[in-house]
Amino acid sequence: MSRPDGAPFSWLGIFRLGLVQAALGAIVVLTTSTLNRVMVVELALPAMLPGALVALHYAVQVLRPRLGYGSDLGGRRTPWIIGGMAVLAAGGVLAALATVLMFTERTAGIVLAVLAFMLVGGGVGACGTSLLVLLAKRVDERRRAGAATAVWLMMIVGFVVTAGLAGHFLDPFSPARLLLVSAVVSAVAFVVTLLATLGIEGRTAAPTAAGTRQTPFRTAMAQVWLEPRARRFTIFIFVSMLAYSAQDLILEPYAGTVFGMTPGASTGLASVQHGGVLVGMLLLAVLGSTAWGRRLCSMQTWTFIGCIASALALVNLAAGGLVGAGFPLRQAVFLLGAANGLFAVAAIGSMMGLVGEGREEREGVRMGLWGAAQAVAYAVGGFLGTAAIDLTRQLMDSPAPAYAAVFGAEAILFLVAAALAKQLVRSDAAPATSALTEQPAAADC
Repeated sequence: MSRPDGAPFSWLGIFRLGLVQAALGAIVVLTTSTLNRVMVVELALPAMLPGALVALHYAVQVLRPRLGYGSDLGGRRTPWIIGGMAVLAAGGVLAALATVLMFTERTAGIVLAVLAFMLVGGGVGACGTSLLVLLAKRVDERRRAGAATAVWLMMIVGFVVTAGLAGHFLDPFSPARLLLVSAVVSAVAFVVTLLATLGIEGRTAAPTAAGTRQTPFRTAMAQVWLEPRARRFTIFIFVSMLAYSAQDLILEPYAGTVFGMTPGASTGLASVQHGGVLVGMLLLAVLGSTAWGRRLCSMQTWTFIGCIASALALVNLAAGGLVGAGFPLRQAVFLLGAANGLFAVAAIGSMMGLVGEGREEREGVRMGLWGAAQAVAYAVGGFLGTAAIDLTRQLMDSPAPAYAAVFGAEAILFLVAAALAKQLVRSDAAPATSALTEQPAAADC
């Protein structure tokens, strides 16, 4: 069913795009988690191989600005969403095929896996960038916090549902069953994307100006980078996501090494943290969806608050290891999750508000630049977190101060991100000027 051009999305429209994000998450979780386990356990390959493949899928996403530029040229985002999902689905099937091939032809399987994970990264970049641009351009300000929460949660739903169903149908395990499950997940994700985006953008789209169509990509990229707010937000995204991702791979080892938790108990911390993330997201969704909540603070200010809260939660977690066995670790992890959830939704809401500021017809480039910064930060953050733990444990006699030092460093990164977010808040106090346009001031606390 088509809709009028440029009409703001209802909650149904937001839900439909959330279905696409869930479909994207379904393929990604299968390729980055399930295939990872098969390579390490069933194939007894070094863990660095799937680690390198996952890092490769992030590295390919540096192409997001170029992919966003392509969607800017045509003026329509839906073809890029569908095309990106098609590439992602093909990459998911090829990744499973490559893993199966490794059982008999290891070298050929690894070569095919490299190609497959490049397709996965490219598909995520093309689909995800255009989806966020479409969402940002067609969601009212009063619904941005709720829309960001809904889309993020639906991606998590895609993770959870796929992991549960795939885990059920993969037993008893066989390579053929792995390939079949992966193919079904990819096919379902593509069909869901087709149905969810049917007519959602309208019957027609405004044509791109001839001058924009003739602008080379490098020039368009340079124009966006010269916009002060776009540049600052890019740096903010990189720093904050570096801090956000660096904690992922060290939290469970911290619980086991410092607090003596069993593998089952430390794994349970993940659900506690995700529960906190959910509470933080829903809290901001409620605040951001009410008139008094929007008057209380702008999305940029909530981003600043989320960074400060995350830094304080990390300091609390670092101090816990020094306190010892009596420290309430589960509560501290829940508070960290809540702070991270608040930060994440506020950052996405800010991104949706800022993507349209500056030179017109550059929304895809701008969103692509921010997506590339996030992908690089994720690729680097996990490695740096684990490397920092290895280094500090070599330098210190006890594991508790070693982990405290790393959590403290992550807290400092969040404080740096908060300072960058504060610059964005201050720039709201006066009209933000770009090379061609002046934007109206936004509300603040």
